[in-house]
Amino acid sequence: MNRANHRTRRFVLFAVPLLVGILFAAGQCAAAPPDTHPIPNIFKTHSTPADDAYRLSLLVLKVTGIIFVVVSALLLYVIIKFRSKGDVRTHEPPQVYGSTQIEMAWTVMPILVVIILFLATARVIHAIQDAPRPTSAIDVTAVGHQFWWEFRYPQLGIVAANELHVPLSDPAQPTPTFIKLLSADTDHSFWIPQLAGKTDLIPNRTNEMWLDPHEPGMYLGQCAQYCGTQHAKMLLRVYVDSPEQFRQWTAQQIKPAIVDEKVSEGRRVFESTACVNCHAIGGTAAHGTFGPDLTHLMSRDTIASGAAENTESQLRLWIQNPDAIKPGSLMPAMKLSDHDLDALVHYLRTLQ
Repeated sequence: MNRANHRTRRFVLFAVPLLVGILFAAGQCAAAPPDTHPIPNIFKTHSTPADDAYRLSLLVLKVTGIIFVVVSALLLYVIIKFRSKGDVRTHEPPQVYGSTQIEMAWTVMPILVVIILFLATARVIHAIQDAPRPTSAIDVTAVGHQFWWEFRYPQLGIVAANELHVPLSDPAQPTPTFIKLLSADTDHSFWIPQLAGKTDLIPNRTNEMWLDPHEPGMYLGQCAQYCGTQHAKMLLRVYVDSPEQFRQWTAQQIKPAIVDEKVSEGRRVFESTACVNCHAIGGTAAHGTFGPDLTHLMSRDTIASGAAENTESQLRLWIQNPDAIKPGSLMPAMKLSDHDLDALVHYLRTLQ
């Protein structure tokens, strides 16, 4: 077998498995995972902005896929059709110059492809960035910290952390959530793949995004911009609640912190240590803003920005040795005695 045939065979052996692999991977990604799957599926969107971006990505994938198939087919045809027949050529093959048809084809067709993709992208960007704001919209201010999320509801007077609650939006009566994005320190990026595209949080700059979820449930998100040691564990959860569930959640969050005399010793430990410098609890002397607001700590499913479940054992470990859960976090180790640690954990466990 001559050298040209070897090249043809190598190309076929490379191109065909590559194409099959791409198609198989696309099919696997597009397949809907079980609802309990912990990994967000970008191909299974549940919000208007994410739906628009998903449809645009499918258009781009189809156009580029067609180009890939056509170019690969032409290349394969040329390799096979004009492969060497074994004769030794001593002169250069005839060259083609000044072909108007060829020049027009490779000039006009790419321009048309670029124009189509540009117009489609511009339409989606306009639809997302310039979306009308209904009077029923919910306002949220999201502040990125190293390495956790703060959520403020200015209309409701609520401050939460790491777990964002938004109402389900009915197409007949839309209730979108408009989010103002701020940063307290360095660059972050707010990304909930199934609800909206990623938007950066930049110091001294205000960015905005919005969610219009049409399927209740819990959606996982992530800081998508490297922001320091624990960037990978700067997680967030978005709970899309039914209107009634959202009203119940807001009613509970508005309430002051529970005062239980049975855990007064734990409250004394909290107020007499460095905890008050970073955290806030409504109705106490703690008004810190460097760390999450703890007024309703036990209403959250996780602690440490999603790095651990909100259980008594994990809370105890997080207070005593944060690096055991989140190495490099800015949460200091409190180094309390076992007695004070028990009292503090019991107090925090009452903050529903």
